[in-house]
This record gives sequence, structure tokens and C-alpha cells, in this order.
Amino acid sequence: MNFLSHFYFDRNTPDANIVLGTILPDLLKNANKSWNAHPEKQIELFDKSGLDKLLKGWKRHLQVDRFFHSSDFFNSKTQELKQLLIPILTDSPVRPSFLAHIGVELLLDHLLIEQQKIAISSFYESLEAVREDDLKDFLQKCNIDDTDLFFKFFNGFKSSRYLLSYQKLENISYALQRICMRLWDHPFSEKTTYDLTVVLASYKNQLKVDFMKIFEEIEIRLVDEHT
Repeated sequence: MNFLSHFYFDRNTPDANIVLGTILPDLLKNANKSWNAHPEKQIELFDKSGLDKLLKGWKRHLQVDRFFHSSDFFNSKTQELKQLLIPILTDSPVRPSFLAHIGVELLLDHLLIEQQKIAISSFYESLEAVREDDLKDFLQKCNIDDTDLFFKFFNGFKSSRYLLSYQKLENISYALQRICMRLWDHPFSEKTTYDLTVVLASYKNQLKVDFMKIFEEIEIRLVDEHT
């Protein structure tokens, strides 16, 4: 799941460190793809107040991703979108399965905003409220050697309010193109980008009929795992 979909499960959580923890694994990979942190394997290092909340959010992220990627919903929706993408990617190096995976995740973020299931302002307010000392300590215990690099990325992430762009469907195509450019030099032609937006618009109307089902399913599983 993407940032806002992870936020959905802690949208009413008052602790900012927990909220940040739920997206921190993805933030780290975006800041530096070579970083490979596993604080959940050394929980004794994070028993300090503040750090334990970041770890709680981190572990929630791992749970949600595990539930999501093993769900029938994920498998069926990515297959549906993949079939729609195959015809428009004949001249592209991008794998339809890869684009379908990321496309479904970004469409879920878009639909959460459109259907007013989350408030993006609340998401960014939580990030702004995180104690920098807690976060720096957490990163150092994760053996992140360049915390300045992370904070440069993180501060830019907050100030740009980039996720506000997900309100418009055409920006989802742009976001997908940017993601693909990390792996391929020229992932899409201008026509492919246009066709992608058309496909996403069509599939969004299909997805929005039952998209909340996966969030409801995961919420139940999160509760069951903690009872």
C-alpha cells in the first residue's frame, strides 16, 4: 500500500510518532534505496519512550502490507488492471504486472481522498508534530549512516505536500511515470502517458465500487491479531 492507504488505519491516532512509523519504511526506501532497516528484529533497542511508538507504527506498516499483498482483493485487482495495461505498453520497457501493482495502490490513495475517507491535512500535521530527536535516534539505531540525507528528503516530502496532487487522476499517471523512471530511462512515450490516464480513469470507476472492502478486511485482521 502507498502512504495515504497506510495512514488510513491510523487516521485517528493522536500519537504523531505512530503515524510516521506507519510510512517510515517507504520513506527510507524513497530517500535511499540501499537502506535496509529491520528494527522489528531488534525491538529491545527501541524501548525508549517515543522510539517505541515509531516502532509500533513500523510494525503496523509491515502487517498491513502483508495482509494487503496476500489478499484476494490485491491479486484480482492487479490482474484486472494488468489486462487493461498490456495493450498500451507494447512499445514500453515497463512490465504490465509492475505497473498494475503500483497503479492499484495509487488509485486506492486517490479514492480515499475523493471519497473523503481521510484528510490529507491531518496526515501532514502528524508528520510536522514528530519529535526530530526521536526520529534521529530511531534512524541511528537502525544503522542509517546518513541521517542528514534522510532529513533533507523528509523535510522536502513535508514541505512539498506532494500527496495533495493525488486529488487529480492525471497526476497519478505522472506519479507512475516518475516511479518507473527510477528503473527505466524512458518508460513512457507521450502517447503512452495519455493512454495510461485513460485506462486509469476507466478502471477507477470499476475499482471505486468496492475499494473500501480491502480496508475493512485489513482492519478486522489487525484487530484479530491483537486479541
